Amino acid sequence: QVQLVESGGGLVQTGGSLRLSCAASGRTLSSYAMGWFRQAPGKERKFVGAITWNDDNIYYQDSVKGRFTISRDNAKNMVYLQMNSLKPEDTAVYYCAARSTTVSVQSSAYSYWGQGTQVTVSS
Repeated sequence: QVQLVESGGGLVQTGGSLRLSCAASGRTLSSYAMGWFRQAPGKERKFVGAITWNDDNIYYQDSVKGRFTISRDNAKNMVYLQMNSLKPEDTAVYYCAARSTTVSVQSSAYSYWGQGTQVTVSS
């Protein structure tokens, strides 16, 4: 079992930045692909980005490319989502998720989820 806890969300103005963290416990993350998803009120959970277990590939949803950066520190069992140039449409609950095989853009492919952290971008 892998337990995931997100942190770092909050209220920020348009154009601002936030860094989300995802802390894992229970098992080392070094063998897991990690994904970030977000869910706005009344909408489906959507893929934001994902990183392979060894950092050799990182994928992003088109709307966040160039603004968001995913990184991981397997030694610390941490995954990060650096979000810059935030827009009101980035407002959502952000979740990190773990998958024991390769990355996927499908939320249903991930076995472990955090509880989410709220990001609100004011205009």
